[in-house]
Amino acid sequence: MLGAPGAGKGTQAKMLAVKYSIPHISTGDIFRANIKNGTELGKKAKAFMDQGLLVPDELTCDLVVDRIAQEDCKNGYILDGFPRTIPQAEALDAALKIMGTAIDYAINVDVPDENIVNRMGGRRACVGCGATYHIVYNTPKTADICDACGEKLILRDDDQPETVQKRLTVYHDQTQPLIDYYEKAGVLRTVDGTVDMEDVFAAIVKILGE
Repeated sequence: MLGAPGAGKGTQAKMLAVKYSIPHISTGDIFRANIKNGTELGKKAKAFMDQGLLVPDELTCDLVVDRIAQEDCKNGYILDGFPRTIPQAEALDAALKIMGTAIDYAINVDVPDENIVNRMGGRRACVGCGATYHIVYNTPKTADICDACGEKLILRDDDQPETVQKRLTVYHDQTQPLIDYYEKAGVLRTVDGTVDMEDVFAAIVKILGE
C-alpha cells in the first residue's frame, strides 16, 4: 500500500486483510512484536529506537522478510508503510526473489496534500489503546471519548497542520520515487483516495479481483 501520511492506506489495508483473510503487516507492528518478544532482531531495532534513530533499511527489511516467511502469509499479505524508500524496495525485491516470490501489486491511494492537511487535523487518537477516530468521517459515540476503552481522545502532535506539512515534504522527497519504481516494474495501480472510504475499497478490490 502506497500513499501519503493520512491518505487512508492503513484503513484500506485492514479492510483488505479482513476480506481476503490475509495478514496486514505494518513495520510499526513488527517492531513492537519483536521488541515485546525479545527477539534478536527486536533487540537490534530497540537499540536504534531508544536513541531516537530510524531503524536502518537492512534491519527493517530483515524484520519484514522474517514476518512474511511465517505460515499465515502463505496465501498472501498486505504491506503497509514498507517499503518507504527505493533502497528498502530494492532490498525487499531481492529478498523476495530468493524466496521465489514477488510483489503482485503496489496500490497507490492518491490524495492531494491540501485534503490530507484538512483530514489529519480532524483525526483524534486514544491515549489508552491507540484507536483512531475522525471528527467528521469516523466519530466516536461520545465526543472525545474512545468507544473501545473509554479513555480520552487527543489531537496528536504529528497531526498538527505544520507537522503534517513537514511529513508530506519528507514523503514527497523519499517515498514518492517508489511510485515511479513500481510503475516501471509494471505493478503500480492508482486509486482516487478523495472519494468515500467504501468507494476506495471497492476500487482496490476491483484491481485485486474478487
